[in-house]
Amino acid sequence: MPDASNALTDSPRARTAEQHATRAAFFLPGFATAAWAPLVPFAKSRAGLDEGTLGLVLLCLGAGSLLAMPLAGILAARHGCRAVMIATLLMVMASLPLLAIAPSPWTLGLALFVFGAGVGACDCTMNIQAVMVERDSGRPMMSGFHAFYSIGGAVGAAAMTALLALRLPPLWVCVLASVAMAVVLALSVAYWRRDRAPSGAPVFAIPHGVVLAIGVLCFVAFLAEGAMLDWSAVFLHEVQQVPPDRAGLGFMTFAIAMTVTRLVGDGIVAKLGRLRAILLGSLVAAAGFGIATLASALLPALLGYALIGLGCANIVPALFSMAGNQRTMPESLAIPAITTLGYAGVLAGPALIGVVAQASSLATAFCLVAAALLLVGITARWVKA
Repeated sequence: MPDASNALTDSPRARTAEQHATRAAFFLPGFATAAWAPLVPFAKSRAGLDEGTLGLVLLCLGAGSLLAMPLAGILAARHGCRAVMIATLLMVMASLPLLAIAPSPWTLGLALFVFGAGVGACDCTMNIQAVMVERDSGRPMMSGFHAFYSIGGAVGAAAMTALLALRLPPLWVCVLASVAMAVVLALSVAYWRRDRAPSGAPVFAIPHGVVLAIGVLCFVAFLAEGAMLDWSAVFLHEVQQVPPDRAGLGFMTFAIAMTVTRLVGDGIVAKLGRLRAILLGSLVAAAGFGIATLASALLPALLGYALIGLGCANIVPALFSMAGNQRTMPESLAIPAITTLGYAGVLAGPALIGVVAQASSLATAFCLVAAALLLVGITARWVKA
């Protein structure tokens, strides 16, 4: 949705600053999302929730994100990425402290809905910004941008856990987190894009053609990531008899491998091309699922989880780059559609795995995920943007 009248200067310094600002745009929602995770026990206790009620309340976060993503594309087309990211991040920063003091299930659910809407809308808009910045740079940059979401998550989780371990009140910890986010926002906002869609351009459309196909591939890739988040520790503990205090090593290994690979992923994509990078990544990730499933000891299983992280790392960024290059739909329409489908994979995927595991076994479910990843690599060539 470029609008040349709003474009930043093409000077190398301004372009570099814009790229750093885009990395910050990815860092912030990653930081915020991870900041919520250590708060869950405190929020559960303060709101007087049991496990079942907590599960229902947590749905508010996902519902807010899914509803906000298409709206974010409409607003970004009309007002530019900068305005939308500022507004959504302010929503996140304002609602984060409320998560620590919500006194009832209803108030916690409302705060989570606003928090999720802010994070989801920012996730969507930052990818629109990243597509434009990558295109202007003339080289792959999407993997590096997505790496900063993971880095933000690691920093957010570590900072919140450390501050809570010092026995600071959760409200103070959340306020400090929001202040830190405000500082990063203030340092970055000048270089966020203000491009708007041309006057009279459509602001909403049902995804179709190559956009729908890319969205389905994103759904599978995000499903695999969701499987790691929600099922890796369960698999290690219940299937491979790893003690529960060590079962989290699977996801940790996956997350580290994914983050490191994304930091160097742009060079890999530049050398291989997007389609080959997706194919290679799907093969490696599928092999990782196979090793993790069949391993009889912890170390081989961790090798499998590392391969899953390495393989999945560049699939989603490459798919977003393809979405930015296609001409079926404007990026302000395509990116929200693909982001929403991908996020649906994170939310629905673990539930689907649970259904398959209940009907058969968790090992069977993991093998089906591996097969789905192989299909992503094979079919990506037919949805070339």
